[in-house]
Amino acid sequence: MKKKQQHPGGGADPWPHGAPLGGAPAGLGSWKRRVSLLPFLRFSLRDYGFCMATLLVFCLGSLFYQLSGGPPRFLLDLRQYLGNSTYLDDHGPPPSKVLPFPSQVVYNRVGKCGSRTVVLLLRILSEKHGFNLVTSDIHNKTRLTKNEQMELIKNISTAEQPYLFTRHVHFLNFSRFGGDQPVYINIIRDPVNRFLSNYFFRRFGDWRGEQNHMIRTPSMRQEERYLDINECILENYPECSNPRLFYIIPYFCGQHPRCREPGEWALERAKLNVNENFLLVGILEELEDVLLLLERFLPHYFKGVLSIYKDPESCRLLSQDFCSKAMLSPGLGPVMASQNCQWHLQGGKEPRRT
Repeated sequence: MKKKQQHPGGGADPWPHGAPLGGAPAGLGSWKRRVSLLPFLRFSLRDYGFCMATLLVFCLGSLFYQLSGGPPRFLLDLRQYLGNSTYLDDHGPPPSKVLPFPSQVVYNRVGKCGSRTVVLLLRILSEKHGFNLVTSDIHNKTRLTKNEQMELIKNISTAEQPYLFTRHVHFLNFSRFGGDQPVYINIIRDPVNRFLSNYFFRRFGDWRGEQNHMIRTPSMRQEERYLDINECILENYPECSNPRLFYIIPYFCGQHPRCREPGEWALERAKLNVNENFLLVGILEELEDVLLLLERFLPHYFKGVLSIYKDPESCRLLSQDFCSKAMLSPGLGPVMASQNCQWHLQGGKEPRRT
């Protein structure tokens, strides 16, 4: 009967099937000793140390990744070497918000040119499409000082994008004050029709309130309030002898003092600004075509605007009870235009009533 081999230190031999290559260790306390944790898993302390060192390297790499805000260069090289991985795609930073172009739009609306209708449409569209509609409660200050221009431009430029800012204000040159020039849009109308709309608005207000006109023109006498517009024009009343047909030009000319003076310089400056800064200048008499173009040019703002405008429910909100131009006798339109030319030729002096 064969005796079991005994280890020099006593006890059973840890390698009953023979010592490993390289010879057996000197004793049980040797660092090269093999330890059996599981029946089929054997490793040395050297292997254990190597695993711990590898784990430490990855821990330090992970720490460096978080502190520097990005992966180490060697991890990027490793990813390129191993091929594409979905890890960074799944766990990387979220993609930045892609802004539509243009994301900064200014509608410096001209008074009595359908702006109230357009603003109401914009309120509906801003809720539908999620853009930032920035409005102003200031309605009667279109000319600004230099400091007022700087302050307004700063407030507009810091608004959350995409935004659409709207206010009755003459053209503002953002680039003059170091800002990004936005895209402008506007709507105008036949100057005579605009005068008629304003004539009745000053006397009877609009649909917002029956007493609106009493607030705007409290000192207007009753006979003046109910004065027939045809008589006003034919009798050369001051209000009708200067119909202010030039009123529209400064909205495109700008804040320069000469923009307030009727003449060739202001007109040419306005045309230049329209060509360089305005995406669209529509005509109120062709509003449906204007809305269609806005929907094509600025879909992230105006998509679906034409259908909203034609919707019966929206139509009730958008309707206005202004007197129509049919109240003006035939042939008085050219008379008003002629009077306006005479007023300019006389240096802005009101012609005498005859």
